[in-house]
Amino acid sequence: MDPWRWPMLLFWELEALCLQVVIVCIWRLLTLVQRDRIFTSDSLRWVDVIVWAFVVAWLLLAVMAGSLVAYIYFTPELRDPGTPAVLIGITLIGAVLVLLIVVMRDLLRQATSLRTDMEGVI
Repeated sequence: MDPWRWPMLLFWELEALCLQVVIVCIWRLLTLVQRDRIFTSDSLRWVDVIVWAFVVAWLLLAVMAGSLVAYIYFTPELRDPGTPAVLIGITLIGAVLVLLIVVMRDLLRQATSLRTDMEGVI
């Protein structure tokens, strides 16, 4: 019996849940774009949910990758430098993606503030 069957099932189920949350939030953001309300506090709430979904997904990925790297390292017949390197690389790419989403959230927050100021002037 494979010792990684249930942890992997749980990992992929939680990752799929995070993906579904992101899809719903993007759908809501597209609805706000259609109504020309993207630069409001409503959109910031949905973007914050996206950020937290990405953070949770990345943390799950980091824990699973770390566990697999440790398992591969401490199992002599599985020692292969390629698989841990790929897992660490994917985890680092995920971290970059999370940081990119955080930067884009701050850009939206700044644009929302500028739009509010412009509406006050006009």
